[in-house]
Amino acid sequence: MNFLAHIYLSSDNALLTIGNFAGDGVKGGDYTHFPVAMQAGIQLHREIDTFTDAHYIVRQSTKRLHKTYGHYSGVIVDIFYDHFLAKNWTAYSQIPLENYIQDFYKSLNIHLEVLPERFKKLTPYMIEDNWLLSYATIDGIQLVLNGMNRRTKGRSKMNEATKELKAHYGAFEEDFTAFFKELMLFSTAKRLEIEKKFKL
Repeated sequence: MNFLAHIYLSSDNALLTIGNFAGDGVKGGDYTHFPVAMQAGIQLHREIDTFTDAHYIVRQSTKRLHKTYGHYSGVIVDIFYDHFLAKNWTAYSQIPLENYIQDFYKSLNIHLEVLPERFKKLTPYMIEDNWLLSYATIDGIQLVLNGMNRRTKGRSKMNEATKELKAHYGAFEEDFTAFFKELMLFSTAKRLEIEKKFKL
């Protein structure tokens, strides 16, 4: 899953949420130098990614892209799924998306010093360009994919993937809705287990 989903699948604990958000910036098994709640969030992030990567519905989504985008298909589907979460936000939260995102940005700024280095650099751009809110529109997704394609020096051709999103929009949305229902149940149970382990 991508940024918005990881944030949503967290809790009211700010540092756990930040750990879940920034989990990709932490490599290896030794992350004990981060605050305890953030360690819990990093572990939750990894559990969510493992569950997602192995799920048959997600593989169904990536199959539509694999011929054209190869191993980048999973990254593209993560972004597509964040689009459907943002677009259908009112089905998942009573807090307006803009308010929810602004509250998260404030928390990021407060805890900037504990972020992994990569995320310290990335956060100002994310906030300035309001990446999380941009996921709600296809134009916003296009900007995200353009940026991802630049980071691969044009090899991924990810900037062209909105063609497939538009062509199979209903199918991708159905996949997301069915999968996210299962992911919410999994992540809630896993989060409670992790919180108990870390005594949060």
